[in-house]
Amino acid sequence: QVQLAESGGGLVQAGGSLKLSCLGSGRTGDILTMAWFRQVPGKEREFVAAMWWTVGNSYYSNSVKGRFTISRDNAKNLLLLEMNNLQPEDTGVYYCAADRRQLWSRSHGNYDYWGPGTQVTVSS
Repeated sequence: QVQLAESGGGLVQAGGSLKLSCLGSGRTGDILTMAWFRQVPGKEREFVAAMWWTVGNSYYSNSVKGRFTISRDNAKNLLLLEMNNLQPEDTGVYYCAADRRQLWSRSHGNYDYWGPGTQVTVSS
């Protein structure tokens, strides 16, 4: 089993920045893909960014490309998401996800492991 725990959410004004972290524990050696999703009430969980853990390849949703950066710290089992120029539409609960396969997927249904989420609120 793999456990994930997000941190770093908060309240920020439009144009500001936040950095999210996701700490993995358990059988993290099995993980090949990690990702960030976000969700607002009444809407489906939305893909934000993902990374192939061992190779480092990353991909983004069009809505965050150029503003968000996904990265990793292998030694600390940390997945990071640096978010710049935040806008009110970026508000939501941000979730860390992981899977034992090397995925090229924006679908939340393809990820096996999830953290509890961290709230990000961007005020206008």
